Amino acid sequence: MNNKQNNAVFYVSLIFVFAIVIWGIIAPNNFGTASNGLYEYLVDHFGWFYLLSMFALVVFSIVLAFSKYGSIKLGKDDSTPDYSYISWFAMLFSAGMGIGLVFWGVAEPLNHFVVPLGADPGTAAAADFAIKKSFFHWGLHPWANYSVLALALAYFQFRKNKPGLISSIFIPLLGEDRVQGPIGHVIDILAIFATVAGVATSLGLGTLQINSGLNHMFNVPINNHTQIIIIATVTVLFMLSAVTGLDKGIKILSNTNLSLAALLMITALILGPTVMIINSFTNGIGLYLGNLIRDSFHVEAFGDNSWFGGWTIFYWAWWIAWAPFVGTFIARISKGRTIREFIIGVLLVPALGSFLWFATFGTMGMNLGLESATEAVATTETAFFVVMSNYPLGGIISFIAVVLLCTFFVTSADSATFVLGMMSSNGDLNPSNKRKITWGIIQSLLALALMLGGGLGTLQTASIAAAFPFAIIMIFVMVSLVKALKEDSNEKAVKIEKGRSSLNRKLQIKTSIHRE
Repeated sequence: MNNKQNNAVFYVSLIFVFAIVIWGIIAPNNFGTASNGLYEYLVDHFGWFYLLSMFALVVFSIVLAFSKYGSIKLGKDDSTPDYSYISWFAMLFSAGMGIGLVFWGVAEPLNHFVVPLGADPGTAAAADFAIKKSFFHWGLHPWANYSVLALALAYFQFRKNKPGLISSIFIPLLGEDRVQGPIGHVIDILAIFATVAGVATSLGLGTLQINSGLNHMFNVPINNHTQIIIIATVTVLFMLSAVTGLDKGIKILSNTNLSLAALLMITALILGPTVMIINSFTNGIGLYLGNLIRDSFHVEAFGDNSWFGGWTIFYWAWWIAWAPFVGTFIARISKGRTIREFIIGVLLVPALGSFLWFATFGTMGMNLGLESATEAVATTETAFFVVMSNYPLGGIISFIAVVLLCTFFVTSADSATFVLGMMSSNGDLNPSNKRKITWGIIQSLLALALMLGGGLGTLQTASIAAAFPFAIIMIFVMVSLVKALKEDSNEKAVKIEKGRSSLNRKLQIKTSIHRE
């Protein structure tokens, strides 16, 4: 792809993003009606497709990990990983979940506890349901979604030397000429839009929760002025990190995130109902695994489907919307891993981390009873702080959580600027600082504009609706990857056979000479 085509993707993406944002700010009601209408239509008519697609990704990942292709490296046969396991897991976790874990760690289990499906609120059955569903929504399914796209990207990027773009995955199906043409550009532009919209909404949610935490601890007012200061401060921090590069900024911050998250969770585990938390974690894994197949396909065929539309299908659509961003970033940091090592690492380790997180903070919330749980979830962004205020040293836990929110905020935005720089620079593994800074500023301005205009939730819904094509794209990613792996395996078999034939010929010549 030449520079002209390369810049075309960059500029068309910018225009596309700005058009959506301007629509959302100038005519928020019209924008909200259109995006909500499209989203509700997709949930009502294609909820089954989201369920089937996500389960297919889980099965595909597990089967591929233990197939004959599991030993293939994401890179040349002699390549080695660029990062240690700890740094790799830290970056996976920071990019893949980040702010969402702190935001929903208390809020989701308590929502299910207060309004359970098929159980009375506040009961032991409601608590079991809350932990099981939280595990389900943050377990294997989202990470299988990320792992398939990331695996395909890393395979084509590092083993086949193709650009680090979503469109590159489709070379086996469409051919290189079509991928470098309008079809490929459309795929990459959609990926950029999904990334910008998804990250901007997360940054907005993170800002709201940081503001709520500061208000809860230090009576800092919750208003637009405070939120502008928060976004401006964090923007400076993540731009500094982005400019220092992947090996310094993002790696150091991700390791810091992992340390802070571990500290927060261990502190909460000690100060909270420890035995209950351990029992909740153990029981939760059993409930999760025991109901995995049923929950993966569970939708009300003959009744009210609003709960599944508002939770499971919403989450599945949201994870798919995040796949271009998280998948591209995970691919970038996974060179040198084998397919088996990659899938097991991406699928199991972050999922177990999420289970521990939800078991700890969800149990602490439910332990306070139905009345306190109802009070906590009245405002989602303050749920964590309301619950922690009921425990010893709750102020310290809340303070660590606010610091963690800030570092997660920085790494999410940091990773996103890096990925957007790659996507708009023909997959360049080290995009220019100018392009990273451009996307960084756009993300922050977008988050701020939508917060001030009250459109964060609407853009979140719109990005999920717009990401529907990615559910279809993910199916073809699996098909294309299998085709490429088969060709790779056949090429290897031919090389081995040629090697054997050459060796046999040499032996025959030596034997013939010896006889003479």
